[in-house]
Amino acid sequence: MKIFEDYASSWHWILIGLVIAMIMSLLFLVLLRFTAGVLFWIFILGVIGIIGYGIWHCYWEYDHLQGTPGSDLTIYDIGFQTDFRVYLQLRQTWLAFMIILCIVEVIIILMLIFLRNRIRIAIALLQEGSRAIGYIMSTLFYPIITFILIAICISYWAVTAVFLSTSGEPVYKVMANQTLCKYANMTCDPETFNTTNVTKLCLGAQCTFAFYGGESLYHKYILIFQLSNVFVFLWLVNFAIALGQCTLAGAFASYYWAFRKPADIPPCPLFSSFGRAIRYHTGSLAFGSLILAIVQLIRIILEYLDHKLKGTQNSFTRFLLCCLKCCFWCLEKFIKFINRNAYIMIAIYGKNFCTSAKEAFFLLMRNVVRVAVLDKVTDFLLFLGKLLVAGGVGVLAFFFFTHRIPVFTQEAPTLNYYWVPLLTVIIGSYLIAHGFFSVYAMCVDTLFLCFCEDLERNDGSTAKPYYMSASLHRILGKKELSPKKAMG
Repeated sequence: MKIFEDYASSWHWILIGLVIAMIMSLLFLVLLRFTAGVLFWIFILGVIGIIGYGIWHCYWEYDHLQGTPGSDLTIYDIGFQTDFRVYLQLRQTWLAFMIILCIVEVIIILMLIFLRNRIRIAIALLQEGSRAIGYIMSTLFYPIITFILIAICISYWAVTAVFLSTSGEPVYKVMANQTLCKYANMTCDPETFNTTNVTKLCLGAQCTFAFYGGESLYHKYILIFQLSNVFVFLWLVNFAIALGQCTLAGAFASYYWAFRKPADIPPCPLFSSFGRAIRYHTGSLAFGSLILAIVQLIRIILEYLDHKLKGTQNSFTRFLLCCLKCCFWCLEKFIKFINRNAYIMIAIYGKNFCTSAKEAFFLLMRNVVRVAVLDKVTDFLLFLGKLLVAGGVGVLAFFFFTHRIPVFTQEAPTLNYYWVPLLTVIIGSYLIAHGFFSVYAMCVDTLFLCFCEDLERNDGSTAKPYYMSASLHRILGKKELSPKKAMG
């Protein structure tokens, strides 16, 4: 009741916090156009500095322990110890730490030296993504449509599951002490139960509802119907996500392939892309969603078997189930990655799913280093953005609710539990930022595939000019103007 009262008195203030989160997310995406490189290099230099400090500290501890009794023993001499502090008294431990940190430091520096051009390309693509979203602002609100479609799918699954669970005749059983009553757990009829001898032989026995069931063929295979319902649910949810990815990819691809930006961008690119996806690509999206749904259903069945056999399985069975779950988890991640890039190729060229998946896979393999660099840079910046949005709004909400800071001449309400609206605002802000940044991630992935296609199809000549922005062209320079050199 107190929690409900807190929500009733603070719901409009929670909405204000979520609106602030939306504004902060938009500002972060806009600022990425100017600060993506700065944020990334600050982070990299910070990591290098922290590791350098760790190397110095390990050397200081190693030198400080010189001459200390027992510090020259090896890890092999003292064996396994549950107290980790014992190892910190050995010079060999700090020497090992220092060597490991030196190796990591050298690897990071070498990667920065040899991958500096690809890192610059990744940052330029991030800035280009921010610019593309600035021209097609409607894409930021498309996740609302995806959310509505998924909500409909969840509602359909829940209603169907309830109808399946409650189908059949109600079964009533005798509830009594099993040691004193031989009729315990036997079926009964609640209308005639009081007239039978059970109440006389078993004092306190009751005829209570147990479950819905029956003896027909339908009731025997009710579990199969429930699994089919789950499979349809997974298929529909994956299709809704695939439709959103293909729609956004089509809109951002129309931005990249516009020779003069923004003059050549078609009007209403998001609406046009949505219409093309519905009219021409429904079968391809459904096929890709079907493959993913099958793998997800197998994972659910494996989890169900693991739960049911947990008390009876031997070590080999546990190992086998663990391996199967791990393999199908990896397979699901791989299929999601392939599907995402296949939908981008479908939105660009309009080919079927298999052809688009094959072309996307080989295109990514020809640019595997760029894929890895772009993926890590994008993940870092977007994760940083989510933390900034959720943390910033959370700090504002904390001071607002605890100090009752007035907004629009109205003080914050007095609450029973301040953590109720505070956690709601933080979680809601994180989800809002995730929705906005998922669009941005799709934009960057689309622009990257278009960029790789642009390098392979064109050579920068008058007959085959590049469609990339001037910043990307400057970064490439003259060394990667030919398609053969662009495949590294």
